[in-house]
Amino acid sequence: MRTLMILVSAFVLSWAQSVLTPQYTLKASGTVQDLFLEGKNLYCATDAGSVDVFDTETKRVIEQIHMPKIQDFAGDVIPAKIYSVDVLKGRLLIVAQASKGFRELWMYENKKLIKLIGIERELLITKARFVDGERVLLGMLSNMIVLHNIKQKVDEYALQVSTSSFSDFALSEDKKSFVSTDESGIIRRYESYTGRELEELEALNLDRVYQLDYKKGVVLSAGQDRRAVVYKKSENYYLGFDFLLYSCALSPNAKLGAVAYNEQNEILVFNVATKSKLYNLVGQDATMTKILFVDESSLFSSSDSVNVNFWKLK
Repeated sequence: MRTLMILVSAFVLSWAQSVLTPQYTLKASGTVQDLFLEGKNLYCATDAGSVDVFDTETKRVIEQIHMPKIQDFAGDVIPAKIYSVDVLKGRLLIVAQASKGFRELWMYENKKLIKLIGIERELLITKARFVDGERVLLGMLSNMIVLHNIKQKVDEYALQVSTSSFSDFALSEDKKSFVSTDESGIIRRYESYTGRELEELEALNLDRVYQLDYKKGVVLSAGQDRRAVVYKKSENYYLGFDFLLYSCALSPNAKLGAVAYNEQNEILVFNVATKSKLYNLVGQDATMTKILFVDESSLFSSSDSVNVNFWKLK
């Protein structure tokens, strides 16, 4: 494994022919915290209190969904930072900042904002994703995972994963299972509808995992220990780097992995099966928040910046 880490560093430094710059850049209304692509529409969650919807063909904003403003601890009226967005059949799921440090869950449907979970529950929701038309999966800062029925307005289960603080979760394509991780670096897989733990993955991250992705049964993690770990049936392995890894993603077929790997916020794209380093994407101007593959040959990336970059892999 030590040999692998040395080879990764040497290979990255030798890149010249594989360096790519963005094909184009979209400008959001605030720093972008999350991305979701449905068809040709790219949804950008911003800290300016709006979800900016871009038509990726015309590269223009076609809609802005503005959240109600909130009061901060000093009593000043400020935009509600948006932490998470998800889309299912035209319905937009939003996790937004609320007063007193809490967060609320909203849905945007038929041009109307509907509050699903309000400040009265005093929740610190970090991420929300649709499981189906009635249920959403919530990740709490406390590392509690909740399956909430938005139609019946009840929690179907509340799973306290551990005492470590929550980092991220990712659903499988069929939404029947999900993987979750936290500051311990441990990754666990669960049934979505029951919360039953299916397995605890081999502990190859030694510290907090910041982000993960889950496609075709493959899991990719990005960690504070400077490791990008790939978990798959045939082999588990990690790639070591010299900087904290804040963001990662798998392509739809899990053939490619991408990870933001250095202080310059560059993205490494690699072949998951062979571990070969394919592309070095340069030009992101702040700490990465999201990498989102469109297909096997293109992706978007966002950061603590208004810029959302589109990359075409040659």
